[in-house]
Amino acid sequence: MDKINEESKHQKDKEELLKSKIKDKIKIAQNKNRYMDTDFLDLREQEIIKNEIIKNRYQNIILYGGHESSERKVLIVYTEQYEYILENIYNEILSIIRIQNPKEYYNKYDHRTYLGALIKLGIKREKIGDIIVKENGADIICKSNISKFIASNINTLTRFQKSKITIENISDLEYNEPEKQIFKIIVQSMRLDSIIAELANTSRNKAQELIQQERVFVNFKEELRTSLKIEENSYITIRGKGRFKINKILNTTKSGRIVIEIEK
Repeated sequence: MDKINEESKHQKDKEELLKSKIKDKIKIAQNKNRYMDTDFLDLREQEIIKNEIIKNRYQNIILYGGHESSERKVLIVYTEQYEYILENIYNEILSIIRIQNPKEYYNKYDHRTYLGALIKLGIKREKIGDIIVKENGADIICKSNISKFIASNINTLTRFQKSKITIENISDLEYNEPEKQIFKIIVQSMRLDSIIAELANTSRNKAQELIQQERVFVNFKEELRTSLKIEENSYITIRGKGRFKINKILNTTKSGRIVIEIEK
């Protein structure tokens, strides 16, 4: 079995396992008249769940990550009695670890620094939601059942020994929606490697290497096919470069190249 087929089978197995878990959560919630929740889900997993909700007409299910544009979200399954107290459920399930750094460390740490610190503490990625980096520190969204552990231990790491660490309710999240960047690129074709070359500002060969190194995702799914034709409204993620949306094809130049509108 070649690498592409092997990866495809692995992804399919993960999807089926996720669907099975969701069905179990729904069954338990209904039978025991309670709410159930999952760990944080990435964008691909959320898409799978959204499709399942539509396909099976599931009700009383919500994806929530702390704010409207959250990238990582938990799934909450609830019965009708919880419908009017969802905010209370949010605060039970999720918490914020608020890190406030000394002034000499303002603007010094990025997303990778904070995530690396949590991994160093032995925290699994699925227990952590979005990390909102600010001038003076960060708001780290996490499952409430590990918030005390993080708050008690993150000061043991050298770079955060002087930081103020508090646990806050998810309803107290401080978040400002970043402005979206809209720009154009010109490509030879709608092939994935051609688009990656422009987005990453590199050669076609280097773009193919990025894809083969498993650093490229299309619509939140790892993609190894360099020749894949990309459609309008697709999302492309390049590790280390960010996530891009292929908004639309604007026109074609006289030489036959394609002008695309990109949103980042």
